Amino acid sequence: MDAVLESVGQATWAHSIRSVRPGGSVLVCGATSGDAPPAELTRIFFQEIRVQGVTMGTREDLGALARFCARTGVRPMIDAEVPLAEAAEGLARLHEGGQFGKIVVRP
Repeated sequence: MDAVLESVGQATWAHSIRSVRPGGSVLVCGATSGDAPPAELTRIFFQEIRVQGVTMGTREDLGALARFCARTGVRPMIDAEVPLAEAAEGLARLHEGGQFGKIVVRP
């Protein structure tokens, strides 16, 4: 891969570093599974991998993303929807790592 967007952290860091081509980039925008993975520094410097921290975009970026989703039909993967009264169960599912996609908490 030329670039990898890493938002999970500890659980997927090694896979992300191994997935990017020599000279490629790993863009880090989150650490939902923890922020203390082994750095794999030797791989990073021998493969000349760029690691770049990125944050949320601007309001204009969000508007462009919304228009892109409307134009292409791209939608986030939703694993489950839970009512607010069952939010603890949704969080437990996230903690267990068994979900495939987002957990939506609704009223």
